[in-house]
Amino acid sequence: MLDAIEVVTTVIVGLMVGVEFCVAFITSRILNALPEDSGQLGHAHGGRMLGALMPVWYIGSLVLVGIWAVAGRQHDGVGFVVLAGALLILSVVMSVLILVPINNRNRAWTPENRPEDWKQQLNRWERWHYVRVAVIVAAFTLLVTALV
Repeated sequence: MLDAIEVVTTVIVGLMVGVEFCVAFITSRILNALPEDSGQLGHAHGGRMLGALMPVWYIGSLVLVGIWAVAGRQHDGVGFVVLAGALLILSVVMSVLILVPINNRNRAWTPENRPEDWKQQLNRWERWHYVRVAVIVAAFTLLVTALV
């Protein structure tokens, strides 16, 4: 049973890392290259779509890591799993305190109601998102290390 938990957790966290990496290094760059305000509208739409999915994914990943840590507490590598869980907690805290408030504002913006500093707010979100991606990549790396 522990093997199944390890594999499922690693795959779920790995997929989450892939999606967030894609948002940071591909999707955002594509949206930012669009003419005029199209990029902001694309970010708003993406924020609505991923904003509904990602909380479940982050919390679900954290729960799976917790189950793995408890179920595998007698096995080698559990320290890596606990550290990965701590990093995932950090990513959730960062999300709730910094990224989600910006995303919530952005997803409601239209060309008629967005603030003058909308570009700066999107840039701030992107900078913090890079940090979050680094944190979850580190968590994923620790999970893979725990497997070997």
